[in-house]
Amino acid sequence: MADEKEKDREKDREKDKDADNGAGKRRRRKGLGLTLRDVARLANVAPITASRALNTPDAVSDEILQRVKDAVERTGYVPNLLAGGLASRRSRLVAAVVPTITGSVFLETVQALTETLAANGYQMMLGQSGYHGSREDALLETIIGRRPDGVILTGIMHSTLARRRLVASGIPVVETWDLTPTPVDMLVGFSHDKVGTAVAQFLHARGRRKMACISANDERAIRRNNAFASAAQALGVEVVPTHMVPAPSSVASGREGLRALLAKDPSLDAIFCSSDMVALGVLTEAQAQGIRVPEQLAIIGLGDLAMSRELHPALTSVRVDGTLIGHTAAQYIMQRAEGLVVAEPVCDVGFTIVERATT
Repeated sequence: MADEKEKDREKDREKDKDADNGAGKRRRRKGLGLTLRDVARLANVAPITASRALNTPDAVSDEILQRVKDAVERTGYVPNLLAGGLASRRSRLVAAVVPTITGSVFLETVQALTETLAANGYQMMLGQSGYHGSREDALLETIIGRRPDGVILTGIMHSTLARRRLVASGIPVVETWDLTPTPVDMLVGFSHDKVGTAVAQFLHARGRRKMACISANDERAIRRNNAFASAAQALGVEVVPTHMVPAPSSVASGREGLRALLAKDPSLDAIFCSSDMVALGVLTEAQAQGIRVPEQLAIIGLGDLAMSRELHPALTSVRVDGTLIGHTAAQYIMQRAEGLVVAEPVCDVGFTIVERATT
């Protein structure tokens, strides 16, 4: 009899390995998330005991508490803070996470998300993660606990814990403003490596032979810079080491960056900036120093903000269709919330170099 019970327990343990071998993703595609019952099975305790361990840890033994904590860690389970509080599983709430709203580059996407979701009866909750993973982890834990109908993220560089929690939750997820063959769930973005390569080739074709970057220190910008430097060097162009500035970057950091680069090499003839705001700073400093743009120095930004075409000279910039990103991401979330299958869950929106007077 004891042997039979042990066999039954072993079968249960094998089922519980679902959380570690990819079953979380299968559950997500079915609109299901891990539950407290799943955690309890993995910890080999009753669901009520697992609930006590999470909500009133002093009510259980240290050994049981540790088993439940280990199960939570393995699965990425986050308690549903709304459990029992809704008559329907649908919240009609979508959470969007951006690094910052102080910069303008993500505003098109946020506006498109807000308008598309609102037109279909959804509300959007906006969170700022900053550029540090620990802040994103804490924010995502809070968001997942409220079980929105979808989560829209900026970028793909999420911690192992964040990815595990997102997969375990069963909530539809769209990553944006980047590209990877291994998204958490769905993705709408573009290749930062291709941007860097294209900008180097663009400047080389216009006769520039000594280039540099002024860049924010976030991961996406660093990948653009590395691709830019590799492509330029392959073309025989001299590349001055990148001047890094804190993210989010500003006009002031562009001015300071140009001064620093010219101190290293006054013969610099082209600068690729990680945002149009940095490029505006470079243009302002160049004019203050009497440097002729584009005759002596070519400048190219990223984001193609509305003000870029109004500058004198007008700014060349890498255009990314933030409105398309936001609209598509919202459509993906709504389709999944309605139980539909997204035919093409990875969408590359590409980019365009919009040439103006600074090059």
